[in-house]
Amino acid sequence: MLYFDTSFLAPLILQEPTSADVEKFVTGLPAGELAISQWTRIEFSSLLAREVRMGGLDSRVARDADAQFDALVAESFIVLLPNADDFDLARQNLQTYEAGLRAGDALHLAIAANRRADAIYSLDKALLKAGKLLGVPVSVGIRIAG
Repeated sequence: MLYFDTSFLAPLILQEPTSADVEKFVTGLPAGELAISQWTRIEFSSLLAREVRMGGLDSRVARDADAQFDALVAESFIVLLPNADDFDLARQNLQTYEAGLRAGDALHLAIAANRRADAIYSLDKALLKAGKLLGVPVSVGIRIAG
């Protein structure tokens, strides 16, 4: 199973410098092995809501982006539901203070780790650093310029 956090999937819907590389990477992966969590869906909607609040996106465009994300998920991803073990491991991860984790990232890592993901793909440098420290298989997946 290959787990994706929100930062890796957002460029599939929102135009970002990494969009073409992320699209090429994801389309080259085996079908049926791609996974996100229900938390990823919440985070994506939160990202859009923040962009609307900050004036970066029109609310109509944000609604369209949310619908595109839902269609992408339905077509290509297994959606994992967090459970009590995931929340317990996320809390434990947060207590590794040197990891510098935020709650959402700790939950992503816990969900993927509890399901023994072969890889956790993220473009979030803090999540990648924390994942390595915690010994989970994190990867940026693509080449990042700079």
